[in-house]
Amino acid sequence: MAIEVGDKAPDFELKDNHGATVKLSDFRGAKNVVLLFYPFAFTGVCTGELCELRDNLPRFADRDTQLLAVSNDSIHTLRVFAEQEGLDYPLLSDFWPHGEVSRAYGVFAEDKGCAVRGTFVIDKEGVVRWTVVNALPDARDLDEYVTALDAL
Repeated sequence: MAIEVGDKAPDFELKDNHGATVKLSDFRGAKNVVLLFYPFAFTGVCTGELCELRDNLPRFADRDTQLLAVSNDSIHTLRVFAEQEGLDYPLLSDFWPHGEVSRAYGVFAEDKGCAVRGTFVIDKEGVVRWTVVNALPDARDLDEYVTALDAL
């Protein structure tokens, strides 16, 4: 079951596409977080979504928000993907233990071995304030994230 609005966001520690450790709790008291799970790097819908986020990063920065994108790909795959697509925000690897964070948020598709398209807007206190979970083929609407952030 996916994490719901009003729940405390489960803390996690994952490596980013540069091998640096990123902890959700490091943003508490400092920034809102848009936590975005996506199935796989280099796939059509995922690439489209992540490039749209890249092109709209100021919309998040203007709202004192850190964008964190999580997939079950390895950090090596994520590094090449970020370089190829010019993605300047953290791509986090939930590769090993495989899908542990995706499972904690209730967005891991066991039959596919990857996360579905789950998004969680988390406030500065670490509470989930908005969420949407889409099926693998269904892209999300970036404007919905921004509307949710504006409501904080």
